[in-house]
Amino acid sequence: MKQFLDKYMGGLFGYLIVGGLATIVEWAGFWLFSEKLSIAYLLATALAFAISTFANWLFGRLLVFRGKQAQSLLREILSVYLASIVGLLLNLLIMFLLVQLLSVEKMYAKIAATVLVFAYNYLVRKLVIYRK
Repeated sequence: MKQFLDKYMGGLFGYLIVGGLATIVEWAGFWLFSEKLSIAYLLATALAFAISTFANWLFGRLLVFRGKQAQSLLREILSVYLASIVGLLLNLLIMFLLVQLLSVEKMYAKIAATVLVFAYNYLVRKLVIYRK
């Protein structure tokens, strides 16, 4: 089992699973906040983003970047949040460029933005936050 985890969960495949889990947390949180608690959708988006970023850090720490803490826990979490905020801004920029300037259909733009920002998030964690 350890060999499986080291081989498949220590890299991109594992981070795909982590990203999927964090996405589920984000969507569930958004639904809860906006639909069940009647919180304004922009605030619901921000709250869901904050919770899913924590979930992304936790799942990533448990499944992909085990034993790679090179800094204090607080600094590690802050680094993940900073990287995620940059990722959110990149996502918004890509969406704007594709939809407003290039007239790409919104869903296709969202898929492209998700792929590009996913790659950014994985690389910044692998090469910056959890580098050896």
